[in-house]
Amino acid sequence: MINFQKGLFDFQLTKEQEERAKNLHNASIIIDLLFQGPLSPQAISEEISEELKEKCEPFQDDPMTYSGMSRKIIAKMSANNEVSAFEEEWYQSGITAANRQISLSDHESIISSMAEVQMQFDKLPWLTKVLTADDIKRAKENNEKAGIVTAQETEGLGTNLELLDAMHDFGLRVLQLTYNTQNYIGAGCAEQSNAGLTNFGVKFVARLNELGIVVDTGHCGKQTTLDACKYSTKPVIASHTGVENIFNHMRCKSDEEIVAIASTGGVVGVFAMPWFVHDDPNATTINHVLDHIDYIVNLVGVDHVGIGTDWPMSDVTWSLIYFKEKIAPLLGFKKGDGPSTETVAGLEKYSYFINFTRGLVGRGYKDEDIQKIIGGNWLRVFEEVWGNGHE
Repeated sequence: MINFQKGLFDFQLTKEQEERAKNLHNASIIIDLLFQGPLSPQAISEEISEELKEKCEPFQDDPMTYSGMSRKIIAKMSANNEVSAFEEEWYQSGITAANRQISLSDHESIISSMAEVQMQFDKLPWLTKVLTADDIKRAKENNEKAGIVTAQETEGLGTNLELLDAMHDFGLRVLQLTYNTQNYIGAGCAEQSNAGLTNFGVKFVARLNELGIVVDTGHCGKQTTLDACKYSTKPVIASHTGVENIFNHMRCKSDEEIVAIASTGGVVGVFAMPWFVHDDPNATTINHVLDHIDYIVNLVGVDHVGIGTDWPMSDVTWSLIYFKEKIAPLLGFKKGDGPSTETVAGLEKYSYFINFTRGLVGRGYKDEDIQKIIGGNWLRVFEEVWGNGHE
């Protein structure tokens, strides 16, 4: 049993409700489908933060490299057991399966990110690479953790579908069609044109269906999302988003998109991003995140909502500030709009993940419905797209 102590958000639960939430959290398969963790700035010591700053200093002339360098070093240190909080935070969270994200932005990032992710699978005996839905179930049974290889961009693939096959062979199982801007496949959520899938994009979605890679529309524009739902023969997801009717942000989905995703049998993952779910990033709580979950349940039913937190980032504070000031604007985010150091109250660290379960208990959800939201719905999609058992 996990020892849940610190970080319990005040949902004003009774003792019976607290016990029910704890037991349910321990017993359930829990999946976070946009997992930037398991570390957060609060879980990384000041000593390590300063050490990272020193190591990254030589790369300041290359902003993109400099911005991502601290995360690369943290990943390597974690694989070598030099950051004990990596394992501790993941186990304390109760999360069974979560992303091990690779970058498909260019050929160099494809190779380097695959190596970084594979190093964690090779060196951490408690972390297993997910190839089928059974791998997640087995991880839960064995008290291990399961890493789902995913990516948020496709530019590095160009129009070469053979590279997509190679990514699947490596273990890629969830792929977002676009990031914020336009690419060969379609338009992202920051594109003014709201163009949908291109002709190549339709072929790309078909190949994802054939391979058994989940079609993700998290950052896609509205028409791209609707087109993905139209052309995909398998469930479509939005791994990490919010509800536009609650907070009108480019990263949130309209009712039409949510209904379309649900109609494919898919799932809408709700993120815990302070700038994207509520109008005051300094006063965003886990209750605001739960409001988005409630809305989706009321709109399309409890079978079509999950969790894809997307925050906090597994990074250190000085690096996150640099990212917001120098990098975020290059990725389609408006100045002052998004990723920095604020966190959702109740999810400052991944070890506080039980607050999702506690909050849902407090809102009157039944146990079986809570289990669907915190992981079961994702698992159902995976079973349909990936299958069970190794080929």
